[in-house]
Amino acid sequence: MAGMGKRMRPHTLTIPKPLIPVAGKPIVQKIIEDLEEVCGEGIEEVAYIIHPSFGKDVENKLVAVAEKLGAKGTIYYQHEALGTAHAIMCAKESLEGNVLVVFADTLFKAGFKLDRSKDGIIWVQKVDDPKPFGVVKVDANNVITDFIEKPQNFVSDLAIIGIYYFKDGVYLRSELQYLLDNDIKEKGEYQLTNALENMKQKGYKFEPGKVAEWLDCGNKNSTVYTNSRILQFMVDDKIKMVDDSVSIQNSTIIQPSFIGKNVTLIKSVVGPYASIGEGTIIENAVVENCIIQNNTKIKNAIIDNAMIGSFVEYTGEKKDLSIGDYTTNI
Repeated sequence: MAGMGKRMRPHTLTIPKPLIPVAGKPIVQKIIEDLEEVCGEGIEEVAYIIHPSFGKDVENKLVAVAEKLGAKGTIYYQHEALGTAHAIMCAKESLEGNVLVVFADTLFKAGFKLDRSKDGIIWVQKVDDPKPFGVVKVDANNVITDFIEKPQNFVSDLAIIGIYYFKDGVYLRSELQYLLDNDIKEKGEYQLTNALENMKQKGYKFEPGKVAEWLDCGNKNSTVYTNSRILQFMVDDKIKMVDDSVSIQNSTIIQPSFIGKNVTLIKSVVGPYASIGEGTIIENAVVENCIIQNNTKIKNAIIDNAMIGSFVEYTGEKKDLSIGDYTTNI
């Protein structure tokens, strides 16, 4: 998660993308909680690969997410964007035993349990247009035969979603180190897929894993959509959506919506598919299909398909909004 999240600006000007809340929780926390559920035997350590510019406050929040699940939280830095293989090797001290490698802008509906007996598992999802993705091909025994990075001609529609399992973390580390030692790059970067190909050639068997739903948080619109899907999952799982401290004054909440602590709603309609962060005040407004973060004030507005940061003051009209933190509309 060392990237700067430029496609999510202005929201990533003040916090890294994986800490942006979706359905009331930071993206990275939701990912880790979902992975803990599928791991079965729990998670011993969460190793975060971040950019040093994220700062100590962010690092402390990440460690706290791991510790809340009873795991050790470790921070590693990638100072320069040199590819996925290089990023993972920044955490080489943690590559031991069973290892999950996860890219922190992908949320998913699991529907699976991790089979630790496999050499390796690479989770995939069928896509209509595989050109922007890394894809895999499989044989009749459901074993992966080929890894293709962003194919311009059709070879497979099984896109790699950014979750990988390795039975032997030390072996993964040695193959990644081989790429770095021999300066083996693709498109100017050290790629994880090159290490996967080398491991496959040496007899390591990778199988595809599948998720019930794959959700992207790459830009504002996709993140708002992901928020709506997770809210629906929460309703299906009968998870509490509205905190007891919420003040509802002549207002209506349409589910599915998440309303955080100490939110005040005055003469407003909130939902469906709205996530409202703690301490926010919404007055004389209609708010739906949006993510509004903490301690924000919305007044006299109709808001749809929006992301609004923390400590924002907005009075206005119906707009497709994307507003960063600490903004005041006059």
